[in-house]
Amino acid sequence: MKRIQLSIREAMIMLGLILGIMGVGVIGFGLSPQVPVLLAMTVIIFWARFKGYDWSEINASIKDGIDKGIIPIVIFILIGAMISTWIAAGTIPTLMVFGFDALNAQWFLPTVFLVCALVGAAVGSCFTVVSTVGIAFFGIGITMNFNPAIIAGAVVAGGVFGDKCSPLSETNNLAAAVVDTDLFDHMKTILWSTLPAALITTVVFAFLGMGHNHADMSKITATVQALNGNFQISLWALIPIVLVFGCAFIKMAAIPTMLLNVFVSAGMLFLTIPHLTLQQVAQIITNGFVAKTNNHQVNTLLSRGGIVSMMPTVALIVLTLSLGGLLVHLGLISAVMNPLAAHLNTKGKLITAALATCIGVNLFVGEQFLSIILPGRAFKQAFNAGNLASRALGRVLEDGGTVLNYLVPWGVGGVFIANTLGVPTIHYLPFVFFSLLCPVFSLLSGVTGLGLKTNQAKPVLKVKSIPTNS
Repeated sequence: MKRIQLSIREAMIMLGLILGIMGVGVIGFGLSPQVPVLLAMTVIIFWARFKGYDWSEINASIKDGIDKGIIPIVIFILIGAMISTWIAAGTIPTLMVFGFDALNAQWFLPTVFLVCALVGAAVGSCFTVVSTVGIAFFGIGITMNFNPAIIAGAVVAGGVFGDKCSPLSETNNLAAAVVDTDLFDHMKTILWSTLPAALITTVVFAFLGMGHNHADMSKITATVQALNGNFQISLWALIPIVLVFGCAFIKMAAIPTMLLNVFVSAGMLFLTIPHLTLQQVAQIITNGFVAKTNNHQVNTLLSRGGIVSMMPTVALIVLTLSLGGLLVHLGLISAVMNPLAAHLNTKGKLITAALATCIGVNLFVGEQFLSIILPGRAFKQAFNAGNLASRALGRVLEDGGTVLNYLVPWGVGGVFIANTLGVPTIHYLPFVFFSLLCPVFSLLSGVTGLGLKTNQAKPVLKVKSIPTNS
């Protein structure tokens, strides 16, 4: 593809216009994110045509962007099927009933955070955590009269923390691969920001839960009765969870793990529900589970899932990847980043610039993988020239890219959480303390040098430009 020279001013105007379209559309007017992203794509495409790019080159940019997201798209489809079969098989209802018996309202929030973190570390996916145990905790918290936004914040914070601590995490593996470092060296390095953020998050959630005595016992009793009367509540129903941990132990990939789980859960339905037909099970997998109890709150909480429910998120992934492909291959990203490199003459400035770029990609594109790939490729040479180890860049990619995608209202992670838990991204954002703290500790590390990994003797930092992938 040909590259047309752009001024930094023109590139910043176009990027600012894109951010304005999405911010005003999603936050200002409350539109579904897909519409503002479509409008942003329209603006970029016709701008590119005006600059002299052929339609074939523009189409190629879109295709290259989408190619990176095929696996996540399949995973999201399977998550939808998993949610509906876990509810129908009684797995999530059983977790809720056991949770009511075991959880204390005062320690509910830190418990949610820590349990979601443990599950996330085992399965390596925040999305899986939110769509399984997260739904169960959300139902328990709502019945205990906790603020839905705070519950969602605890679930997401725990899922993200667990994701960052897991060798099975796709983002961990991707970040390590992008910066060419060993996975476990990368995971040790991110502990410098991860552990302090997790500790503070636990303390804050414990403080928020102190003195909570607003749980309506009659509501809890009614919820438990509705669950016991309409679902299979037993240890047998927890087999899908055991299966997830078993697959994680043998390091089975995400897609076969989810496929196996969906069909094992579906098979359990035939053993527990008399006269169930294959067509009914297929309907649950495709269109989701519909709860039909005498409790309206339970029906609202547990009528969800299915492949169809994931289509808005899948559409957003396709659109954001397309937008990302356009921004990268038309040179808008590199036009801003290359001049920036000339001013990165200290380690603190380099860390700050890399963090800002990760955050910027999340805001402009809204796609988690691109928030790792683009800054990683762009800053790799600059970090090397600045005597910083590749592991240092890997931590920045996680702290500025991975963890913040769930807080962007038009981002893939943010939209998924909002759709799954029914809480708008902008509402739960202030309570995802872990994600908010990680970039702060990463920035402190860059300024103070604490935990900042460096190479052996290297030349003094002098970077002329940042290479980009075209």
